[in-house]
Amino acid sequence: MKNFAKLFLVVVMAGICGTAVAQQNYKFGHINSQELIVLMPERDSASIKWENYGKELQEQIEAMQVEYNTKLNTYQQKSATWSAAILEAKQKELIELQTRIQEFQQTAQEDLQKMQQVLFRPVIEKATKAIETVAKREGFTYIFDISSGGIPYFSAEQSIDLLPIVKKELNITRDTPTARPAAAGGR
Repeated sequence: MKNFAKLFLVVVMAGICGTAVAQQNYKFGHINSQELIVLMPERDSASIKWENYGKELQEQIEAMQVEYNTKLNTYQQKSATWSAAILEAKQKELIELQTRIQEFQQTAQEDLQKMQQVLFRPVIEKATKAIETVAKREGFTYIFDISSGGIPYFSAEQSIDLLPIVKKELNITRDTPTARPAAAGGR
């Protein structure tokens, strides 16, 4: 009889625990983080800095290209009158300059990418923190980022769009851009 009572108690407790877990409400939300970031004023200033940095690099590449073209034109115009030693030196100079230009272009591209990461990291971190703050405050279990395209479907009726709430958290008053990227299913 004692074993039966123990078994009965275990079954009742398991049922109570199972019911408690089944009754737990999960709250789902979604946000297009790219849309949020586009609205952030910090993104605008980061974009301007990044574009200016890119222009500086491009101007340097163009200056190097002008130098190369000038030396190439001089070589083409005077090569018939130069001695073999001068011809060889000028050819070597053109090859070295062309190599420097190619190396600078590659380095500039890498630097531009690094600068983009440095400038936009704080913007992304601020957006992420605001999303986390809103999610915790509003009691969300999951927030899905629909900008990544990794969500094949979501129900707009059952999932709450956090963009308006996070915009309010960040004190953003700008409206969403008119050219919106297509969202994942359910829209």
